[in-house]
Amino acid sequence: MKWSRRFVAPLAVLGVIATAGAAASASVHKVAHAAKAGASIRAATGRLMPLGAAGTWHLVLNSTFNGSALPHLWSTGWFGSGITAPVQSEELECYSPSQVTFSGGSLDLSLAKSTHTCGGIVRHYTSGMVTTARGFSFTYGLAEARIYLPPSGHQIADWPAFWTDGRSWPADGEMDILEGLRGAACFHFHDPSGGPGGCVRGNYSGWHTYGANWEPGSVTYYYDGHRVGRITRGVTSAPMYLILNLAVDNSYGGAKVAPARMQVKFVRVWQHGSALALVGIACPRRVSNSSLQPNPFRSRTKIATAVQTHC
Repeated sequence: MKWSRRFVAPLAVLGVIATAGAAASASVHKVAHAAKAGASIRAATGRLMPLGAAGTWHLVLNSTFNGSALPHLWSTGWFGSGITAPVQSEELECYSPSQVTFSGGSLDLSLAKSTHTCGGIVRHYTSGMVTTARGFSFTYGLAEARIYLPPSGHQIADWPAFWTDGRSWPADGEMDILEGLRGAACFHFHDPSGGPGGCVRGNYSGWHTYGANWEPGSVTYYYDGHRVGRITRGVTSAPMYLILNLAVDNSYGGAKVAPARMQVKFVRVWQHGSALALVGIACPRRVSNSSLQPNPFRSRTKIATAVQTHC
C-alpha cells in the first residue's frame, strides 16, 4: 500500500473495473445474501467458504476479534512494539497500540488527532495498524476480510487499507486487496515493474467484504462476492503477510476525518492443496535505508516444504 516509492495514478486514469454480471442464478442470490450479512458461504460440508470464488478450499487462517486482545498470529505497528513510524513518507500519523481496541466482536483501528514523535518526526495524528509479519505468511490462496470503512459523505474517508506484502519489497510483491484512494475502493498488485489495478464505482464506506484470490500468474479481486477485477502482470510467488491499517495524508487518501474508525469482523485465508501457509516465519530486522529497501522484515527461512526452519 504505502512505500515511499508509491505511484498512484489519478482515478480518471485508473481503469474502473465493472462488477460481475447480474446473472439471476441461485448461486448469485446466495452470494449476495451472504455478502449483505457479512458472512462467508457455509458449504454443505459445514465449512466456511469465500464469497464469490468457487472451488475446493481449505481454511488455513480464521481470525476473529471477539475477545480483548489480538489473536496470537497478529501484532501491532511497524519495526517492533510501542509507537512506530509509518513506512510511507506521505503519512501524517504515528501508529500506536493504544489505537487498536475491540468492541462488539470487531477489531477497531482508530485515528485521532493526537501528537506523537515517531521516526524522528513530530506527527499530529495517531492511528492503529495490525499485521501478521511475525506470525503468518502464505503463498497463493484467497484472503478475505469483513471491514467497516469510515465515511465522508458517500465516499471513503482517510486512507484505509487491507493488503499483503512480501519480505523483500518490491521483488516479492505487494497485493492491495482494498485501498481507499481519494474516496474510492481500489485494488493493485505491485512488483518491481509497476502496480496495475483499478478502482470500483460505488460507495464502499461502511461494512463490506473484500477478497483476493492469488494464483500463479494472476490475482482476482472480489468485493461483496462480486468479481471486480483481475491482474495477470507481474504477479509474484514469494510468501506474503497480512496488514490492516488506517492512515491519513494530504495526497492519496480521501477527505481527512478524525476521529475516525476502521473496524474488522474477521480475516480469513483459504488455500488449495498445493499452496503453502507458513506460521511463525518472520525474522525481524530493521533496514538502514528505507528509501532503497523499505520493507522492514527479511526472512532467512528456507521455504522448501511445509516444515519451516525458524531464525
